[in-house]
Amino acid sequence: MNAPSALSSVQSDLDLAAMFAAQRQAFAGNPLPPAAQRLQWLRSLREALLAGQAGLIEAISEDFGGRSADETLLAELLPSIQGLRHAERHLHRWMRASRRRVGLAFQPASAQVRYQPLGVVGVIVPWNYPLFLAIGPLTCALAAGNRVMLKLSEATPASAQALKQLLEQVFPADLVSVVLGEIEVGQAFARLPFDHLLFTGATSVGRQVMLAAAQNLTPVTLELGGKSPAIVSADVPLDSAAERIAFGKTLNAGQTCVAPDYVLVPRERLSAFSDAYQRAVRRMYPRIADNPDYTAIINPRQLQRLQHLLDDARDKGAQVVDLYPAETRQGRRLPPHLLLDVNDSMQVMQDEIFGPLLPLVPYDSLDQALAYINQRPRPLALYYFGHDRAAQEHVLRHTHSGGVCLNDTLLHVAQDDLPFGGIGPSGMGHYHGHDGFLTFSKAKAILAKHRFNAARLIYPPYGKTLQRLVYKLFIR
Repeated sequence: MNAPSALSSVQSDLDLAAMFAAQRQAFAGNPLPPAAQRLQWLRSLREALLAGQAGLIEAISEDFGGRSADETLLAELLPSIQGLRHAERHLHRWMRASRRRVGLAFQPASAQVRYQPLGVVGVIVPWNYPLFLAIGPLTCALAAGNRVMLKLSEATPASAQALKQLLEQVFPADLVSVVLGEIEVGQAFARLPFDHLLFTGATSVGRQVMLAAAQNLTPVTLELGGKSPAIVSADVPLDSAAERIAFGKTLNAGQTCVAPDYVLVPRERLSAFSDAYQRAVRRMYPRIADNPDYTAIINPRQLQRLQHLLDDARDKGAQVVDLYPAETRQGRRLPPHLLLDVNDSMQVMQDEIFGPLLPLVPYDSLDQALAYINQRPRPLALYYFGHDRAAQEHVLRHTHSGGVCLNDTLLHVAQDDLPFGGIGPSGMGHYHGHDGFLTFSKAKAILAKHRFNAARLIYPPYGKTLQRLVYKLFIR
């Protein structure tokens, strides 16, 4: 490490420690913010997002080198605003203590669970949805009464700066702090002794974050990714299934953690599905090169990675279909591609694609398709296209995934009353809505005894008749 880097790292560690200490001190002075105060935080954030949406859209597009304004509205602002409104509507109910049953052997007593803020929460935000994946966790953490530190991605500097300025206008630094910086700053951030740390990003980085958090016994929520499969059934209308899969794969140019990564198609329907998919994509995007509706790849490194996946697959025998072969590419807009005749030796079938490349895998029976999925790491999402209820239930019972959409893609993530999170290599823990409130709260168990103490019946010395009666009644 050269001297400037070392100095920068030391400075960032000092700054982060001071920022964290200020938030911890502020939390100690207000460890249980009332509902009215939390609601004001949420309303202020929502109003600021609505007022600043034009600047955020422009900044995100600048970072991507061309990001559809409508995609930012649909996939970032809309779920952010709706998530805030959902929390505002339900916060009083979420905060209410819940009464619990006391067993007969422990009467007379009462039991309840109260929900307490954890303290200072850290959130590490990725580049692919730099607004929604910051605001979503922030909403849940503030609703639960916490202080929050956000580490924004170095890959989206314009949107990070815009969001930082917006949040600094809304919140004092000891309530919400925004951290910018390169990889070493993110590493230092993960080493802070947070009361909870939420990370969204690659599985490989998630392992490093969890390792850093373990030094402080910091609990983590990891929202990772992996290869989310889609299954096309033998009888679903192909045009409908292909259109919905095409939307899920081309939104944000496939740079979505729950984008369909590959599609399992009945062998006899493979050609027909390929044709239907190509028609659906071309309807949505008549052209790619200069189409403002189609989002660019975030940076040259990611574009090079995707091109390598195509070259590697082609070299190993895949049929690579460019859906726009006559167009000259402009900037970093990579056209959608289909990949046929793929196999496990190809990198495109090993790594999460995170781009507009879609492998098609033939299968001969539904159980064969499920076995193919189950032999691989558990995915963040799974999509099944078919209207037969028995087949749907069979898929649900015989697979594991973070979430499922039946006859659609992506949209389960936008449901505020559903938990969002992965399983195994695709993540751990979950948030959104009430589940996010619970993630960022301590469920404190409270047992209250009264003046009469029935427990005296089991105090030593042992061997009394009443004790033997207790054993007879309750140990059976």
